[in-house]
Amino acid sequence: MRVLIADDESIVLEGLQYIINWEQLGFSIISLAKNGEEALEKILKLHPDLVLLDIRMPKRTGIEIIQLAREQGFQGHFIILSGVSDFSYAQTAIKYGVDFYLTKPIDEEELEQAVFRVKGFIEDDYKKERTFHEYRENARDTIIRNIITGKLKDLHHLNLKDFSLSLDQYQIVIYERYHQAEPFLNTWDFAELLRLSNKDHTSFDYVQIENQNIILLKGEIAVDRFLRILSHYDINPQKGSPLESLFLAYGRCVYRPEDIYLSYQDACHLLKRRFFCQPSQYVLGYHSLPNHQQCHPFLISQKADSYAVAFANFIQTKNIHGIKEQLTELQNQLFFSTDEVTALKHFLMDIYLQVKHRIMKTYPTMEIPFSTNSSIIDLIETKSYLYEIIEILLEQFTMCINALGAPSSETIIDNILYYINHNYYNNLKLETIAPLFGYNSAYLGKLFTKQVGESFNSYLDRVKIEHSKKLLEENTLKVYEIAERVGYKNVDYFHKKFKKYVGESPAEYRKHFL
Repeated sequence: MRVLIADDESIVLEGLQYIINWEQLGFSIISLAKNGEEALEKILKLHPDLVLLDIRMPKRTGIEIIQLAREQGFQGHFIILSGVSDFSYAQTAIKYGVDFYLTKPIDEEELEQAVFRVKGFIEDDYKKERTFHEYRENARDTIIRNIITGKLKDLHHLNLKDFSLSLDQYQIVIYERYHQAEPFLNTWDFAELLRLSNKDHTSFDYVQIENQNIILLKGEIAVDRFLRILSHYDINPQKGSPLESLFLAYGRCVYRPEDIYLSYQDACHLLKRRFFCQPSQYVLGYHSLPNHQQCHPFLISQKADSYAVAFANFIQTKNIHGIKEQLTELQNQLFFSTDEVTALKHFLMDIYLQVKHRIMKTYPTMEIPFSTNSSIIDLIETKSYLYEIIEILLEQFTMCINALGAPSSETIIDNILYYINHNYYNNLKLETIAPLFGYNSAYLGKLFTKQVGESFNSYLDRVKIEHSKKLLEENTLKVYEIAERVGYKNVDYFHKKFKKYVGESPAEYRKHFL
C-alpha cells in the first residue's frame, strides 16, 4: 500500500517519515509534498492509498485539497493533521470522507493506531474492488457468450461501447490443439500473435463455450492481423512455433454485432468437418464449407456390403488401381456426408470386416495376414481424419493382394480363370467381371473364347458342374442344396445343365458312389 505525506513544515515532514514503522505496517512512502498545490497534483497523478495531510498549508488548505480530489474521482483515504482541534474543521473533514482527524503534536501511538485502522479499510476496499471486478467480468463474459451463440440477439438495451461492439466488422475463430492425441498447454498469447493491444477487450474477446476456445475478433485491424496469421499457413508453420500447435476454424466476417452468431455457427460447423481435412491442414475457413444442397446423409442410401463386394473383387483380380479409384470415390462421397463421424467410422469398419470375411471364405486354406477384428476397430477409432482410415484400408487390401499371390500363368485369361474357380457360386457375368480387369466385356468375351476354346458362360457352367459332382460324391447334401451351393437358383435348370455336361441326371450320377 502506498502513502503520500504532505506538510509545509520541513521538520514535521521529515519526522512523519520516521515517527512510525511504515514498512512494518504494510506501507511504502511514494512521495512528499510541501504545499497544497503540490499535494493535490501528486494525489491526482500517483493515486496513493493513503494521504497524510496537514490541514493548513500554503496555496491550498487540506480541506480544499480533499474536496477537489474527491470531485475528480480520487477514492483513497485521508488522515488529517491539524494544529488546532476545531470542531468545524473536523465536521467538514468527515463530510469529505476523512478517516481520522489528529491534532498536533502527533502522538506516535495514536498515529500508528489510525494508520493500522486505515490499512484495514484499504484491504476491505481491495476485496470489494476485486469482487466487483469479478462480478463485472463474469457478467460481461455471460453477455459475450450469449451474443456469440445467438441467445442474445436484441442488443438495443446494451451500451455496445462498453463491450467494444461498436466497430465495423467481427469474426469468430475457434482453436484447438493440432495434434489431438498429445497434451496441449495454452502457453501462447493470442494478443501477442495478433501483435495488438487488447486493453479493455478492444481487439478481441476470449471465451470458452462447451470446452471450445473461442476468439471474437473485433474491428478491421484485428481481422486484418488474423489474415496475416493465416498467410503463414500457406507453407507449413515453423516447427516449435505456436502456430504449429494450433488448428483453427474461422467463420465468415459479419458487420453487425447481432450477426456474430452466424460466424460462430460457421466455425462450429467447420470443426465438425475436421475429420475430412487433408494431411498437414491446420486451418478450415468458412469458404471451405460445402454447399448445403450438396450435403446429404450418406449412410441412409449406402450399404457397406456393396463396397465390400467391389473391394473383394478388386483384391481377387489383383486390381490395385481399381481399389485406389474405389477408395477415392468413397472418400469424395463421404466428404458431403452430414452423418456423425462416429457413424462414418463404423461404416468403414464394416466395409473392412466384410471384405475380410469374403476373402477368407473364398480362400479358406490360404494364410492371409489380416489384422484381428478388435485391433482394426481400435486402430480406426483412434484416427482423427478420414484420409488416415483410407490409408489403412489401402494398406490392408494391398497386403491381401500380395498374400494371395499370382496364379501360375501371368496372362489375363489365367487371372480370370483363377477368379472364376474361386467365385463360381456367385452370380458371375462377363459384364461385371470385365471392368474388374480393365476390359470391355465384348472384347474380353471374344478374347476368352479364342484362348479358352469355349465361351465364358460355357466355361462357368463346367466349373459349377465339376464342383457339384464332388458334392454329389460326398452324399451329404440334397440335390437342390447342391444346386444352390454351386450357384444355380433353379434346381430344374441345374438338372438340365448337369445332364448336358455329364450325360446323366445328378441322381443317376450319385448312384455310382452309394
